[in-house]
Amino acid sequence: MGLRDFFKKGEKEPVKAPNPTNRQPGDSTFFNQQAPQQPAAQPAAGGQDTYTVKSGDSLSKIAKHYYGDANAWKKIYEANKATIGNNPDLIKPGQQFVIPKQ
Repeated sequence: MGLRDFFKKGEKEPVKAPNPTNRQPGDSTFFNQQAPQQPAAQPAAGGQDTYTVKSGDSLSKIAKHYYGDANAWKKIYEANKATIGNNPDLIKPGQQFVIPKQ
């Protein structure tokens, strides 16, 4: 018995089983992938925040999040130059950055 048989007899459409994960095709979590989440800022010594780099992050994205200005990435770079190294484009997931106050 198919769906068309219900319509022919004038009966209501059968209720579909609920999707327990609420995942839909096109969702970033459809294939058991976790959606990216921004970690909560953690206060560091001196009242500064720390940030853990996630995949896909850049200094300009982090600056935009904290300062509202992507061009303020240099401030974060200067505060974390020992961790980042000489190339500000090469940040790695898992690195911990200190976010200076504005």
